[in-house]
Amino acid sequence: MSNILSVQWTIVPRTAPQPLIACSHCRCVRPFKSSGKARLNANGRKLDAWLIYKCTVCDNTWNRTIFERRHVRDIDPQTLAALQTNDPEWLEDLAFNLTELQQKTKDGTEFSDVFVAKKLLSQAPDVTHLSIELRLPLTTTVRLDRLLASELALSRSRIQTLERDGLLSTAPSGRNILRKSIGDGLAVLMDISNEPERSRIMDAASRQVNS
Repeated sequence: MSNILSVQWTIVPRTAPQPLIACSHCRCVRPFKSSGKARLNANGRKLDAWLIYKCTVCDNTWNRTIFERRHVRDIDPQTLAALQTNDPEWLEDLAFNLTELQQKTKDGTEFSDVFVAKKLLSQAPDVTHLSIELRLPLTTTVRLDRLLASELALSRSRIQTLERDGLLSTAPSGRNILRKSIGDGLAVLMDISNEPERSRIMDAASRQVNS
């Protein structure tokens, strides 16, 4: 197949996951956001460390455990330095680590607000197919159908119809792939040869329109 517009989308979440915590001040469950600050407590030669979260309504705090009763010699020096200086990049990476967060709390509000950086890889003279390669430097829970609909200015029902009619496929493939969170390295191939607004779709796929 030679008539392909090939692009790469790098998906960057704007907001870190916000766990749902029972706020003692609000007396109900609220989303808590990372404050970007850590707390380090010493008990002899052993340390406790937490990432501090704040209620999005009242600023009540919740401490997300990083480690407990860890001997100083067993802590990676870079980790210890990051905690002692409240290194913003290190703490941001921790706040975006959804896997670790889910180990600390049962419920979470994972935000799908993302910035999409688009890069044109190649374009044939008469495009009939669109190839999209997805890159994720950080974890996000945005669904594939929502991402495609938003960035290509198509309805989600249209995206679903394309898949049902065999005009949209993914690699790797999977059941209900459109309704699942996107993964790093996922590739999407769309047949747009019969789309009435093919030129607009091509432009939306390759042109940076958001910031």
